[in-house]
Amino acid sequence: MNFQSDTGLTPDGICGDATFVKLLNRQTDGGQEESAYAAPGTVIKPGMRGDGVILLQEYLIDLGYLSGKADGLFGPKSVSALKAFQQDNGLEPDGICGSSTYAALSMVPPHSNEPVPAKADIVTGRQVRVEATAYSPMDPGVSLYTATGKFLRRGIICVDPSFIPLGTHVYIPGYGEATADDMGGDIKGNRIDIAFDTHDEAMAFGRQGLDIYILEDS
Repeated sequence: MNFQSDTGLTPDGICGDATFVKLLNRQTDGGQEESAYAAPGTVIKPGMRGDGVILLQEYLIDLGYLSGKADGLFGPKSVSALKAFQQDNGLEPDGICGSSTYAALSMVPPHSNEPVPAKADIVTGRQVRVEATAYSPMDPGVSLYTATGKFLRRGIICVDPSFIPLGTHVYIPGYGEATADDMGGDIKGNRIDIAFDTHDEAMAFGRQGLDIYILEDS
């Protein structure tokens, strides 16, 4: 409790997120706390904060390892959730999110109540021709959330609502089912942006002309 009092925290004897960060972020000679900002896609260690932490927390929430809302602080609950994920996926449970953990996160599908489209659904869906590009929450300048407030990850497409209404379910050959949950930018007419989990995946997709299918339950 002396540590909490000395650092301006409520001396309750509980090591919550605020105390945890104070313990990890040592003081510099000038008395200012060192920055622990984490950008999306960078290595994330306990005590860090920022958009990269929000991205990681959203993955863990989506996969059922973390409850509540993403607050951008990689505190004890988030560290424990990440360790549990690492343990379940054959990784060293060190509580540090590096390249191997990011790769594992992007491979696990999110929890969803949406049924996987049957072959009959795809065949009977309305076919439309689109010009498709790709994006990810790790791209510079890209928001972690869509225009409808959803966490941006694989399974979402950005559309022009006058061409494909928001909420529409589509099937994209070679990609799978997706939902039109984002809009904006230069996405006009038959242009769509397909969400991936990582910047490398988005870059590898590039720009393609595709025939996609509007699923009949949309």
